[in-house]
Amino acid sequence: MTFWVALAGAFVGGLILNLMPCVFPVLSLKLLSLMQHQRDEVQAHLPHASLQAHGGAFAAGVVVCFVLLAALLIGLRAAGEQLGWGFQLQTPWVIAALTLLFFLIGLNLLGAFEFGLGGAIASSGAAQRLQGDRLSGSFATGLLAVVVAAPCTAPFMGAALGYAVTQPAPIALAVFAMLGAGMATPYLALTCMPSLLARLPRPGVWMLRFKQVMAFPMFATCVWLLWVLAQQIGIDAMALVLGGLVLAALAGWAFGLAQTGAKRWRWVALVAAPLALYGVFAMTLPGAAPARGGLAPSAGAAGWQPWNRSAEEALLAAGKPVFIDFTAAWCVTCQANKRLVLNREAVRSAFDSRGVTLLRADWTNRDDEITRELARFERNGVPLYV
Repeated sequence: MTFWVALAGAFVGGLILNLMPCVFPVLSLKLLSLMQHQRDEVQAHLPHASLQAHGGAFAAGVVVCFVLLAALLIGLRAAGEQLGWGFQLQTPWVIAALTLLFFLIGLNLLGAFEFGLGGAIASSGAAQRLQGDRLSGSFATGLLAVVVAAPCTAPFMGAALGYAVTQPAPIALAVFAMLGAGMATPYLALTCMPSLLARLPRPGVWMLRFKQVMAFPMFATCVWLLWVLAQQIGIDAMALVLGGLVLAALAGWAFGLAQTGAKRWRWVALVAAPLALYGVFAMTLPGAAPARGGLAPSAGAAGWQPWNRSAEEALLAAGKPVFIDFTAAWCVTCQANKRLVLNREAVRSAFDSRGVTLLRADWTNRDDEITRELARFERNGVPLYV
């Protein structure tokens, strides 16, 4: 693969990443934000450039986060660490933090309390929402979109990233930046081309309902993240995280009451918030969690054996064909392929008829041996099928 082909693949992969399910909750928030900004521009007679500024801030957040991830990967690899795409989701406290964040966003969208994110409604006027520090909300939304995009590997993206991590730092950074540019392009186009923006539905009461409906993809994302967390730290520790989320709901509700003038509820929020943080992070911080992977069923599922390099070599030396599924519980694409293809009776029968041994390399938690094996195939993430 050449540098220019990798750049093109990264850009196309970034475009397709917008269609992947793992980023839908955040991108739906961005779409809602664009429609709110469009409404406020009309009401406050603000220039269209203000909307373009928010599109630029979102795009900058996306590109900056991709570049920061690339720099972190490059730096840690230079220090001898073995990491790949999605490495942050191999850390339980990151999963717990994302769960808490999406849960709070869902409560905010339902109106439990007001807290600005991107274009969320705040108590300030329209001009304040579209100017100044509100741009930081669009930038932060771009950062968050990339963080939650890690479970997905879009077509063209895997090969480009695999190429990037084997190249010098400037080339790797350029490929990651192009991936961000591809992901941000549709939103830049919406904000820079009034004719496209005009195709969005007219603002109205329905936007409040749409905002409330968007809370439920957030809660669905929480369910998925909690399932991933259970694979990493076990169901008992995950139950403590659930308790923390209940306390977070109490804190958010009390904070919302305080915002409406019932100041005495502020103390409930102040007490519940630290307890919520304890519940969410007590069993997910390094050294606090029990033995990892107690629930992970993927490697030991019917017909599948856990992968390791020595087992693979022994089978190949004996002349037995092998199929290896490199996967992770947090990889949405992996789970979809597993249910739609690998678990189909016709596929299993084809493997059985040919005497193929099925090996599963589970990358849910950090595993340097699997990371090295992915690198051997010039891949930087899952899924990979060999």
